[in-house]
Amino acid sequence: MIYNLDKINEMAEGDEDFITSVISVFLEEVPEDLEGLEKAIEVKDYENIYKLAHKIKPNVDILGMEQTRAKALEIETLGKTNGSMQEIEEKFPVLKKDVLQVVTELKNDFDL
Repeated sequence: MIYNLDKINEMAEGDEDFITSVISVFLEEVPEDLEGLEKAIEVKDYENIYKLAHKIKPNVDILGMEQTRAKALEIETLGKTNGSMQEIEEKFPVLKKDVLQVVTELKNDFDL
């Protein structure tokens, strides 16, 4: 398991509906953002690389995915500064793998 619910549980204060809602939003938005990010990388669209990595970051952070958050931050920074496209292309598969793994785990763990 590469996610933990500590941050969500702290925010939810026992509200199971809130927890389910946060996870549902994650499952709905993050795969779409990830797909958009992949397309932005393919066409070397730095502005959208920055925006989408920036949008993914808090979503993985709230699930305690520190390494994934760090990867999103690195991609975000490279996008913002028009950094090395090669570095972005090297970092993205790790981000994608982690996100897709968590999507699968969350769907199984929460029957969503």
